[in-house]
Amino acid sequence: MTLFLAICLALALLPALIFLVNLGAYRPPPLGEPPGAALPLSVLIPARDEELLIGDAVRAVLANQGIEFEVLVLDDHSGDATAEIVEAIASRDDRVRLIAGAALPPGWCGKQYACWALAHEARHPVLVFLDADVRLAPDALGRMSAFLAASGADLASGIPHQETLGFLEKLLIPLIHFVMLGFMPIPSMRRTRMPSLSAGCGQLIVARRDSYFRAGGHAAIRASWHDGLQMPRLFRAAGLRNDLFDATDLAECRLYQTARDVWNGLAKNAGEALAAPRLIVPMTTILLGGQILPFLLIVPAVAGWPRPWSAVEWSLLACAVCAAWLPRFAAVARFRLPLAGAILHPLGVFVLVAIQWYALLRNLLGRPTVWKGRPQPIVHDRETV
Repeated sequence: MTLFLAICLALALLPALIFLVNLGAYRPPPLGEPPGAALPLSVLIPARDEELLIGDAVRAVLANQGIEFEVLVLDDHSGDATAEIVEAIASRDDRVRLIAGAALPPGWCGKQYACWALAHEARHPVLVFLDADVRLAPDALGRMSAFLAASGADLASGIPHQETLGFLEKLLIPLIHFVMLGFMPIPSMRRTRMPSLSAGCGQLIVARRDSYFRAGGHAAIRASWHDGLQMPRLFRAAGLRNDLFDATDLAECRLYQTARDVWNGLAKNAGEALAAPRLIVPMTTILLGGQILPFLLIVPAVAGWPRPWSAVEWSLLACAVCAAWLPRFAAVARFRLPLAGAILHPLGVFVLVAIQWYALLRNLLGRPTVWKGRPQPIVHDRETV
């Protein structure tokens, strides 16, 4: 039992230590006016049936000051009033342009095709890829431009503040921070160019335009639904640099509106992340052994089963529970995440693992995930078009 508990402690302690180290490295861009030489930006927003969100997203971008920018919205064959809302804003502000999306070619994910088209329409040297459900702070563009210049990165990304209302949102959405900051050491990322040591958030990506096209852009990941992961890897494979910044004070986002969307949205990206065949077994072992099992063992420990526990065993169990909880409560304080999700951390991890296996099973059965009325495309090559 002592050895078993020591293994549980090690599995819980590893992501806890990485998370704490990352808290010091994952910093927000500095406050203050952007430097006079800050590069102009093109804010690129793909939109498909986003009438409830697109107006607020565009108006939030337009509230930014002190830096030159344009806003391009691609209407991806929306069946609602998305285009009309953007047209109304564009009629009052010439920084806004509405672009009608072309027919989706075979082998492309809709978002990647929209972003690729937007990048070709952009006029400025820095591209900001922004999801339609993200609302920028008034100083976000200047601070991101300054971060890109100061870091020397070709691409940078950050997790916006995650607004969570429903129970499943509070349970699962905060795990975005836990997974990225608990398993991807940022200091090592900055020291190397290894594609595997990279991560990002597809909700908010900033890139130099010339570097974007040099790497192949969204065309090189045309069939992916996980641009937050694949785009940084693409840049690194091209010999370019990526970095991360804390976007908590720069943007906010309610990622999914319903419990069904939470489940399907996380399952959509799982096959390229934790549910990848080479990762799912070791990650399941780490998550179950370090984040769930210590909490389950509290019951037999209290019951003294199969025998009364020794002081050493109690100590190992207590340390494992604290190590599992530590990143979550640190994230509550640092990123303004819901306390309920941290308290119910083992339940959240259990549901997350279930989603990964659900996604893997669907892939093995040849049942493509459908998002916004479109199945994920399957291609057999990685050539840039």
